[in-house]
Amino acid sequence: MNEYLSYLPHVNACLNGTSAVLLFSGYLFIRSGNVAAHRACQLSALAVSILFLASYLTYHFNHGTTRFQGTGLARPIYFTVLTSHTILAMVIVPLVVLTFYRAFRQDFTRHRRIARITLPLWLYVSITGVIVYLMLYQIYPS
Repeated sequence: MNEYLSYLPHVNACLNGTSAVLLFSGYLFIRSGNVAAHRACQLSALAVSILFLASYLTYHFNHGTTRFQGTGLARPIYFTVLTSHTILAMVIVPLVVLTFYRAFRQDFTRHRRIARITLPLWLYVSITGVIVYLMLYQIYPS
């Protein structure tokens, strides 16, 4: 199992990136009126995000914390991105649940209203997840 743990941060970054692509594609589909493609993208983004969460928790439960090795200006940039990412990652969960619930119930007026908040925050969390990975594991590896 331990030999596979070292791959999980890379997998997690791929899952975050995939989620961002799916979310943005779903947005473009609904703007063009393609409801079926929108639904498929958003459900896929949800599934990918759930896989990410399971992988992320598995990695951190077994590995613990990875310390950031960057110095100088990179440190406050990294910790600003990480802090905003972490806070919004917690905020986004109930928003995603509510957004999907309203769509499932076909309450599309209220779904659109909350989705206008959920989408940019979820995109931000997905994209900053990739940035955190790049800074922690690629640009300033331990």
